[in-house]
Amino acid sequence: MPIPIVNSIASWFLKKRFHQIELFLKYPNEVQNELLQSLIYMAKDTEIGKQYDFKSIKNYRTFAERIPIKNYDGWQDVIDRSRRGENNLFWPTPIKWFAKSSGTTRAKSKFIPVSQESLEDCHYAASKDLLCMYLNNNEDSQLFTGKSLRLGGSKELYKQNGTVFGDLSAILIDNMPFWAEYSSTPSNKVSLMSDWEHKMQAIVNETINEKVTSLAGVPSWMLVLLNQVLETTGKHSLHEVWPHLEVYFHGGVSFSPYKEQYQKLLPKKDFKYYEIYNASEGFFAIQDRNNSDELLLMLDYGIFYEFIPMTIYATSEEKAIPLSEVKLHVNYAVIITTNAGLWRYKIGDTIRFTSLSPYRIKVSGRTKHHINVFGEELIIENAEDALKKVCHRTKAEIVDYTAAPIFMEGKEKGAHEWLIEFKTPPKDINYFNELFDNALKSLNSDYEAKRYNNITLNKPKINIARKNLFHDWLKQNNKLGGQHKVPRLSNTRDYITELLALNV
Repeated sequence: MPIPIVNSIASWFLKKRFHQIELFLKYPNEVQNELLQSLIYMAKDTEIGKQYDFKSIKNYRTFAERIPIKNYDGWQDVIDRSRRGENNLFWPTPIKWFAKSSGTTRAKSKFIPVSQESLEDCHYAASKDLLCMYLNNNEDSQLFTGKSLRLGGSKELYKQNGTVFGDLSAILIDNMPFWAEYSSTPSNKVSLMSDWEHKMQAIVNETINEKVTSLAGVPSWMLVLLNQVLETTGKHSLHEVWPHLEVYFHGGVSFSPYKEQYQKLLPKKDFKYYEIYNASEGFFAIQDRNNSDELLLMLDYGIFYEFIPMTIYATSEEKAIPLSEVKLHVNYAVIITTNAGLWRYKIGDTIRFTSLSPYRIKVSGRTKHHINVFGEELIIENAEDALKKVCHRTKAEIVDYTAAPIFMEGKEKGAHEWLIEFKTPPKDINYFNELFDNALKSLNSDYEAKRYNNITLNKPKINIARKNLFHDWLKQNNKLGGQHKVPRLSNTRDYITELLALNV
């Protein structure tokens, strides 16, 4: 299809959709309440709908009183039944797709249901809205004169019992509408390759001669690809490869550690960055202004939001509130009810509201300590289980530990740096590290993917802490006592830098 026709279609859609966005900006709470009633009505005859008598739920208060808040473990059994081909369990339309992501205490991986409604009315609607907002803010954009270089689909799609599972990005690429495929590069065939070493070079080969006007993907993975582009072409800047490149749409992990490196690769001062907030469970928020670090919460994607203040999260006083009751600058855990059949589901993220009119947010972290700089979603349960297994194998004993990321620098890959105080050290720390790395791979599929052939993550680096290091650090920071603990995992190097300085 010729570019002028694509531009005409895009302009028509953008004008129409912008009026809808303005509607939920003006009446946000009404939009959310109406959406909740629609979800309840849709699912009233499902197994879950009958269990909680959805037909008699007429307002949010009854909904909140009747339906419990759960994490993935609470829904895993019914999701497993759905994966085996049972229908009408938690959503009325058949669930064919399941997005595979890092696991929980009970399982190595989670399998998040993706309905046709969530594909169309959430994920794809968000992609169109992202373009809508960007073009509204940049009227001289030449975005549609070229293609978007997308990076996703890190795993193959696997069929089981008539259902399909794989990375969300692979599911989205496999189902994308014609207009998106036409305006994207590389081809679906290359995008869905499972071998990342061959895939990266195949993407480079397919895209370096295309007219690329935008980038889309997770910062850590994209950085690996872009460095490979420069290595292959011998260019010093990506603008030499793609002179019409104007914006990078990014999400998945924090962009802060990578920003300076991207600015070196993309030195034009008018180059733009647009952040998104999405997950396997849904697409939640979009940066709606140039040069902003706030994201507009999207309220009409089939997702009803609730929030738990982190001050009472996981306590006997835990209680969720609707959007209409949130306050500025309070750290909240996010609870969602979706058009894929997740009911009052804890996604594990925390956010803060920076504006209430409209509702804008910043993602503040996770409800548990974790490392997710490279999309690996390493949680404490993974670390504890892996260390337990390895200590048993090596007859080692651990007093305390902490871990932090080693950020990518130039062409050097990232890694995790561990600082471990042993009561009984292993005889061979290199063997201990090898076992530990393999144990983490076995427990966390996202970590395993990032470690594949060192494509994004190098092997962990383990430092042996001197005796009483953590005790001395806690004492120095006036944190001795039962209420204070050494931070196990962190997305920054703040703690480990202090500790390494004391490790003499």
